Amino acid sequence: MSEARQTERLGDICYIKARIGWRGLSSSEYTEDGPYLIAGQHIRGGQITWDKCDHITEQRYLESHEIILRFGDVIITKDGTIGRVARIDDLPGDATINGTMMLVRPLRRLDFRYLYHILNGRDFQKLIDDKVSGSSIPHLFQRDMVELKVELPSRDHQSKIAEVLDMLDKAIRETEAVLAKLKAMKQGLLHDLLTRGIDANGDLRPSQSEAPHLYKQTPLGWLPKEWTIFDLSEVSESIIDGPFGSNLKTAHYVEVPGVRVVRLQNIQDGYFDDTEKAFICERHAAQLVRNEVMGGDVLIASLGDDGHPVGRACLYPPHFDPAINKADCFRFRGNSICKNGYAMLYLNGANARRQVRGFEQGVTMKRINLGNLRRIRISLPSVAEQDAIEMRAVAIDAAHDNVLAEFQKLRLQKIGLMDDLLTGSTSVAPLL
Repeated sequence: MSEARQTERLGDICYIKARIGWRGLSSSEYTEDGPYLIAGQHIRGGQITWDKCDHITEQRYLESHEIILRFGDVIITKDGTIGRVARIDDLPGDATINGTMMLVRPLRRLDFRYLYHILNGRDFQKLIDDKVSGSSIPHLFQRDMVELKVELPSRDHQSKIAEVLDMLDKAIRETEAVLAKLKAMKQGLLHDLLTRGIDANGDLRPSQSEAPHLYKQTPLGWLPKEWTIFDLSEVSESIIDGPFGSNLKTAHYVEVPGVRVVRLQNIQDGYFDDTEKAFICERHAAQLVRNEVMGGDVLIASLGDDGHPVGRACLYPPHFDPAINKADCFRFRGNSICKNGYAMLYLNGANARRQVRGFEQGVTMKRINLGNLRRIRISLPSVAEQDAIEMRAVAIDAAHDNVLAEFQKLRLQKIGLMDDLLTGSTSVAPLL
């Protein structure tokens, strides 16, 4: 049974204030300490990253007493990336908000934790989406917040709903922290595997400083004596780019069934993202047989941006049907001395990334061409050691994937439960 609710205008139950400008405040006035100045970039997962905040003088802080923060306030970005919400669960010192933020302070009949979840809910986020899509310069006005209609259960039920959603948020943050730790562990292990390798006993070799007699100096740094350096072209059965632009265009795509087209967004750092799918008809695919991608092939991104590096690589899943690679995706197949799995790991490692940066072209969108990709230098152990290195990397990937699945499950659970609780379609009592 749902709880009784009444509709209120947010401006009637909250103090809502934003400041336009700071009388010429510039970053040159920021101080090493003093009152905190919070911007949208200092919000992560609904919390303030206090150690990342800027600071201003006491005089500047007191200029705008109407936006001085208190415990129990909620703040939201009104410019730039609008709709980013945080709540003030603690105050390590005096704090205020900059000109891109808005303060929403509950006055009566409203639990600030419940307000925080309301502003993260689907209805309010739809308002934000409408603002973004409807303007070239997105902006959330104070009147938008004042006129916002919210449905309020009793104060007791607000607290209980917030308690349930807070518990889910905590579980999500803790799982996210485990993911970050596993990612750091993987990066460290990958570096060791690609520079020290695995000895005959199945263990990481001692480091060069611990056992210098096991290593040699090379253009790629210190490497085990048994390893050899090649150009990528020397260890490939084939490296190809995608079809010429006019041979594979968006107009050629069809609904399923058809032949899969591998696109740039499918290639992530070490894994194939199967979210985005595109297909062409079998007849057209037959004309592009040179570009066939088979299960286990290495896919390499020719383009990149800040979040997706040029040259990132993944394996095309072994159980997938053959596909065609698009122009912005290279396909690599190792020869008898280079395993695909090892090549993929190497291309995602620091040594290959440094080389790719030396070949990058472009300003907004970085790229590497096929000729320069072929020149990337790769250090190769024996095939048996490549297999051992790949198995070790796969093991930590499996641990990461298990935690990632739990993380995604929690996020979906929260989305569904939030909708039900905030609309009153599900009672909170049984959940407690």
